Amino acid sequence: MRDYNSANYHHEGLVARYGHAQARDALQSSHRDVFRKLVSLSLESLVTELEAYVRASHEAPHGLIHAWQELEPYRVAVPMEADSSMVQLFLSNIRLALEVLRLRQEQGQASRPTSSLQPLLDR
Repeated sequence: MRDYNSANYHHEGLVARYGHAQARDALQSSHRDVFRKLVSLSLESLVTELEAYVRASHEAPHGLIHAWQELEPYRVAVPMEADSSMVQLFLSNIRLALEVLRLRQEQGQASRPTSSLQPLLDR
């Protein structure tokens, strides 16, 4: 709901009901709150959240993890006005969590017979 060209928040339904300024402020505040919660997660909790995301995506775990490690699409979760130390902590935590998932996937594939390979995160 954030325009990446202008950093403005838009939601037609909220604008129609509450007006542009209130809708924008509510979305911006919500974005900030969610970001703070993500930053405050333990590594274990963050890995759990990412595992759930990978499962829900219906993408191959290896491909999704690789794409996230290379393209870093999670950077769009960072609010414009976020404190730089919080941003660095968030980025570092995501990178660590992705590496944990990648290593779990490799270990899981190495320990299973090839005839019974199942998606990593379907445990």
